[in-house]
Amino acid sequence: MELWFQDESRIGQKGSRTRTWAAKGTRPSAPVDTRYANAYLFGAFCPERDVGAALVLPYVNTEAMRLHLEETSRHVPDGVHAVMFLDGAGWHTTPNLAVPENISLVKIPPCAPDCNPAEKPWQFAKDNYLSGRIFDSYEQIVDAACDAWRKIAAEAGRIASLTGFLSMYQII
Repeated sequence: MELWFQDESRIGQKGSRTRTWAAKGTRPSAPVDTRYANAYLFGAFCPERDVGAALVLPYVNTEAMRLHLEETSRHVPDGVHAVMFLDGAGWHTTPNLAVPENISLVKIPPCAPDCNPAEKPWQFAKDNYLSGRIFDSYEQIVDAACDAWRKIAAEAGRIASLTGFLSMYQII
């Protein structure tokens, strides 16, 4: 059995700001975009094996979640069952959601992002790869989200360090 943690993050033209270095007494400028194009980065993480599975999709709903679970299922080794913790959004808990046989879903308390280690990779991606950018098109948003995911997934130990802080005792 493996523990996995799942979450989604909106990536888009209404980006996020982050801290940056600047000379003392100065206020650095940051670009701001008020348009509304978005993509959603679905991700699931297994801290023990330092692996993850992700999809960038144009929407969040039951069908998108089904696609994400199918992708995650392919990353679970044969003969292993994944217990996936998620925040219980409507598309996570609908009876219409088809869950692969090698995954069981466990809902964590609502409104408790500190209980979900899957929040950390999204903050890392936004702080390091996505903040302070202006995207001219939906395609640029998708490309940036994919690039951020690839960088996180390619760095040995990064997923484990971002998502491995929650012990089994805290889950129970």
